[in-house]
Amino acid sequence: QVQLVESGGGLVQAGGSLRLSCAASGRGFSNYAMGWFRQAPGKEREFVSAIDWGVIRTHYADAVKGRFTISRDNAKNTVALQMNSLKPEDTGVYYCTRVLRWGTPWAYDNWGQGTQVTVSS
Repeated sequence: QVQLVESGGGLVQAGGSLRLSCAASGRGFSNYAMGWFRQAPGKEREFVSAIDWGVIRTHYADAVKGRFTISRDNAKNTVALQMNSLKPEDTGVYYCTRVLRWGTPWAYDNWGQGTQVTVSS
């Protein structure tokens, strides 16, 4: 019942920054954890980060830890991904999603349409 729309992607030089946003419509946003995935050309979709509904826990993939920061604003029904020190290997389509189950086994639904991020050398 929740629809997600990503924005903020673009072209940036290595070492630069981008801030992605995900806007949710429909009821129930603040009751669920949210996450970000990405898919590079020729690769499978991979987990990037997640944040719980109470902003008590966050989780990051090893490849982005220390460079990316996930946040949310429940009053505005948005979740953001601040990406700093970007590398060419960060290139891909970034998707936000609702997290149905935190921890093993993780479960997700309500994927957005994605926003493209391209990092040049």
